[in-house]
Amino acid sequence: MAQKKTNEVDSWLARPDAGVSVVLLYGPDRGLVAERAAAFARNTGLPLDDPFSVVKLDAAEIDRGEGRLLDEARTVPMFSDRRLLWIRNAGAQKTLANDVKSLIAAPAADAVVLIEAGELKKGAPLRTAVEAGSGAMALPCYADEDRSIEAVIDDELAKAGMTMALDARQALRRNLGGDRLASRAEIQKLALYAHGKAEITLDDVRMMTGDVSGQSFDDAVDAAIEGRIDTFDTVFTRQCQAGSHPFQALGSAMRLLQSLHSMRGIMDGGGGNAASVVGAHRPPIFYARRKLVERALQRWSAAALNRGLARLQAAVLETRRRPDLAVAVARQALLGIAVEGARLGRNADSRR
Repeated sequence: MAQKKTNEVDSWLARPDAGVSVVLLYGPDRGLVAERAAAFARNTGLPLDDPFSVVKLDAAEIDRGEGRLLDEARTVPMFSDRRLLWIRNAGAQKTLANDVKSLIAAPAADAVVLIEAGELKKGAPLRTAVEAGSGAMALPCYADEDRSIEAVIDDELAKAGMTMALDARQALRRNLGGDRLASRAEIQKLALYAHGKAEITLDDVRMMTGDVSGQSFDDAVDAAIEGRIDTFDTVFTRQCQAGSHPFQALGSAMRLLQSLHSMRGIMDGGGGNAASVVGAHRPPIFYARRKLVERALQRWSAAALNRGLARLQAAVLETRRRPDLAVAVARQALLGIAVEGARLGRNADSRR
């Protein structure tokens, strides 16, 4: 069958079979799916920013236009010897599965098809079509195990030119897994916080990943994401006056937005409604916060979450440059998120 086991995926992607023209990456870890898809795309040698060589499509587009994928695959490349058709957010789309089955039966000479999908159960039409076909490969992507998490930590530390104390590594590892891109973002955020130091310490990890003292900012972050501006300002001010570092609030907000972004991708890919996606999230969402997370997931689009994450990332960097202004910078960034949360809440109410 045209598939690999979980532990064989990375080695296959390092040396992909040149005879494979359809590659399906699927699984619950959307970050890992996206990371591996990007690695395969780079290995094609095609310029990824050239729209004539790399065509990016959403599975919903293909599902709305029967034959769209077949037409794209059989279009003769203008400026290269082949094209990459990169499809995202695949799931239970019947038209996509039928088109892929047709392409496997009669491969296009000039096109490689790369598909990113969420969890596909055994017997799902798209997965079945790829696994049963020659010239195709299905690659499962499941949550990182301890060994994989260690490799991700090592990779990000090498990029940052830093090392990490053993106790700090052990503490960090407990907060990673479930989504590869979210794990990388957490390590990158930690490296940014410790910028200028040769080694990341346990204190750095505790400051960034939010130990018990950091949880006190959660109420402020929850208020911001829901657009309760007055409540956010009151709670944030109280915690800062009590001696809590505002960087903890930024870290808490980034973790929440990263989780929402991952879950929103599953929803947009047809993976279920907010309640089912939150219920299936790993690690599990604390039961007392599930309704809040569900509401946020319904209101915040992927684009809005991207804006929020960019705002927080800029604030993190600014607090490192100007620690004397850390409270003001963190307050401004979170207030911007609270204002957007309020606007999104009004829009949601008007649609009812």
